[in-house]
Parts: sequence; C-alpha cells; structure tokens
Amino acid sequence: MKMPDMKQARKRTNNNINYTKYDSNLKFGKNKKYFVRTYGCQMNEHDSEKIKGMLNDCGFIETQSAENADIVILNTCAIRENAHDKVFGYLGVLKHIKDTINKDLLIGICGCMSQEEVVVNEIKNKYKYIDFVCGTHNLDNLLSIIKTKMDTKKNQIEVLSYEGDVVEGIPVSRDSKYSAWVDIIYGCDKFCTYCIVPYTRGMQRSRKKEDILEEIKTLKEKGYLEVTLLGQNVNAYGKDLYDNYNLANLLSDVSDIGIPRIRFVTSHPWDFTEEMVDVIASRENVMPYIHLPLQSGSNKILKLMNRRYTKEDYLKLYDSIRTKVKNASITTDIIVGFPGESEEDFMETLDVVNKCKYDGAFTFAFSPRENTPAALMKETVSEEDKMDRLHRLNEIVNKYSNEANKRLEGQIVKCLVTSLSDKDKNKVCGYTENMKLVNIEGPSDLIGNIVKVKITDAKSFSLDGIYVKD
Repeated sequence: MKMPDMKQARKRTNNNINYTKYDSNLKFGKNKKYFVRTYGCQMNEHDSEKIKGMLNDCGFIETQSAENADIVILNTCAIRENAHDKVFGYLGVLKHIKDTINKDLLIGICGCMSQEEVVVNEIKNKYKYIDFVCGTHNLDNLLSIIKTKMDTKKNQIEVLSYEGDVVEGIPVSRDSKYSAWVDIIYGCDKFCTYCIVPYTRGMQRSRKKEDILEEIKTLKEKGYLEVTLLGQNVNAYGKDLYDNYNLANLLSDVSDIGIPRIRFVTSHPWDFTEEMVDVIASRENVMPYIHLPLQSGSNKILKLMNRRYTKEDYLKLYDSIRTKVKNASITTDIIVGFPGESEEDFMETLDVVNKCKYDGAFTFAFSPRENTPAALMKETVSEEDKMDRLHRLNEIVNKYSNEANKRLEGQIVKCLVTSLSDKDKNKVCGYTENMKLVNIEGPSDLIGNIVKVKITDAKSFSLDGIYVKD
C-alpha cells in the first residue's frame, strides 16, 4: 500500500525525468465489462481514454451503465470542492449497486482526488467498499493494481507522490473518430496559491517532440481532422527539455503535418510569447481560439494568487492577440471572492472584462483547497458577497458572449460536425474554428466532415445554422 504524501508532492528537484515505454501483457478481462465516469478537465478526459484503452487491451468490454459493469472506475478532479462532492455523492449510488445488484462489483478511483492525502485517508477509513485507488503518476500500472485486487481480494492503494515520469505507448480508446486530444506536457510548476494541480500532477515535464509529432502523423493517417494539444500549462512546453524549442516551434511543426485543425489548452499568460501569437496568426490550420485565464483584474489579488503577471501585462498580451490574430475568439477563467478581495478589487476585474469583452468565461467563487497556501489565508469575503459578485460578473460575461455570437448571424462559417445534436436528433452539431457550438440543420452524413454553415440564430452559449452546399 502506497499512500499519497502532499509534502513529497510539493518538492521540485533537479532529477532527470524518466522516459519509459508502457509494458503490459495482462489479459484477464475476458467476458467482463467496465464503466468509466470522468470528472474535470480535458486532461482527465484524455486520461479516461487511456484507462479505456488499457482495459480494452486487457480484454474488457465497455458498457454505458454502472449497473451492467463488473468494474467501475471514477476518474476524478480535485480542482474545486464541487468536484469532490459529486464523486462522493456518486459513490453512494455505486454502494447501492454493490449491495443489491452485484456484490462482486469492483469500484476504483483514479485521477487527481487520488493524489490527495485527506481523500485517500477518508476512503481508507470510511469507504471500505472501494476496491482500489490508483494515482496520476502510475496510471500505466492500473491493470496490475486491478489484477492484484482480484487475485488477493485485498483492497489496493497505490499512489506515488513524486515529480513524475513520462510514459509513452499507453493504449488509447478515443471517444471521437474526428477530434483527438494529444498530451504534450504534464504537471505544473507555477504553484498558484489557490491551485492543487502542482501537487496532484507533479512537475512540468514535456514529451519529446518526436513522439508528439509521430502521434499526430498517425492520427492524420487515420482520418482525424482536429487535434488539441493538452497540458496543465501548455505554454511551458519544452522549457524543461530543450534549449531552443518551445510551443511556438511545436505548433509550426504540427501545422506542417497538414492536419486541418490544431488547438491547444490551457494557456498561462506568463508563458504566452509574441512568437506564439505570430505562429497562430500566420498558420491557417492553427485555430483562432485562445483560452487565456485572467483569474483577477486586480494586481493586488494577482500577487496573492502568485499568478506572476500584472493586469497591464495581461492586457498587453490580449491586445497583441486581438491585433494580430484575425477573428480571434478569446475566453477566460475568473475567480471571485479570493481572500483579501475588496469591492474595489472586484471592480478592477469587471473593468478588465469590459475592456476584453470575452467570447465566454468560466467563472467561480473561491473555495479553499486543502494543502494549498490560499487555504491558510483568512477568508475576508462572505459567501453572500461571493455569490453577489459571481452573479454580477456573469451578467456582464453573458452580455458580451451573446454580443460576440450575434455578430455571426448571417455569416457563413466552417464547422467540424461531430455528432447528432443533443437538443434535436433531427439536427447535427459541430464547432466553428472559434470553438463555438452550432446546432445545424443538415443530414447525419455530415458527421465527420468540415462543412460550411450559415448562422441563422445566436444565443449566449450556442448558435443555430443551416448547412450550405458547396
């Protein structure tokens, strides 16, 4: 049993990163079914594709219902308290299934929550029906952990708390045939005071460019039309590995492969260079959609958050993107109610939002994450004031989001059609180059193609359109 250790997870040394290959010949899943439920960010979604890939390779078959499964794995997120609550709430559902439908059901937890000491201690002491816990750093050993549980009947906890390795060749079962996630860098060294990610995901460690480019070449050969380059701080790519090769260089090389659409998330303004802006502006297949987290418009709060830039730095970068990148769509993240935030600080955030007129924003009221520096700060904003500020912020964000979408009415845009529409199964849906969701009047055989669509109606969070034949 290996328990997480948050003190170890904080450490950063000069140790070299180990680059290894996935190696598992285990085949024990014949006639068994699995169900994976994912919480959190795109990195978690892609990790779930790896979990499914390993289980498929072992002989398991995916099912869409926990009631029909022999094994259920929750791939978890730790970034907000709400994510914890959702996981522990669903565990009650799984316990009921185990008690009443399938006493042999195996229940496992992976992802960022598994790296938190307090969570694993709670699981160990209060949730003894959970059969195994696997950390983010040893996901490649998942099958061995499951096999040991099945063979010994003993609950397994295997969570490594260290800087992390890079493991290539893990099998992937992708959720889409047209759009693919591609990891380029793991971990984060920024240590924003509110964020648990550097502790749960380890140090910044880049994949070798050759491995990334080979993966994308293979995806293109398989007919994929879009790749999204992933990292907790994607802009830091290459800083730990190369002297003269960074994300701007990687974007250029990926662009040269010729895949029609390239995206990247999530950016930190500190590492977003002018060279990157120039590459985005000059490459047609690098999409003009940029997620650029602000977090706060107050320099005082940015400093308390350890964000390493000022409001002025951020606005200079923002203006450069708007000036150079044609028809750029920019979204952001904002936290309200951070310890020490006054009404004047909040008004500075609203001032930046009014200047930037974002296409959209993910907005949150501050909630402390245990073992982060911000959790030790004295809370100065009441829950009532947090909710009031969040409401006021969202009103402005939604206004600008709606205005940005309204400007598209009557225009013809290119959409990658990905599936039937959730709102109307007689329609299909897809995403514009600017990452805007469009519900499209058109035949189902458009799925898997990039097509022209005339926008007929704009809402705050989606668009309606009609397929336009060439």
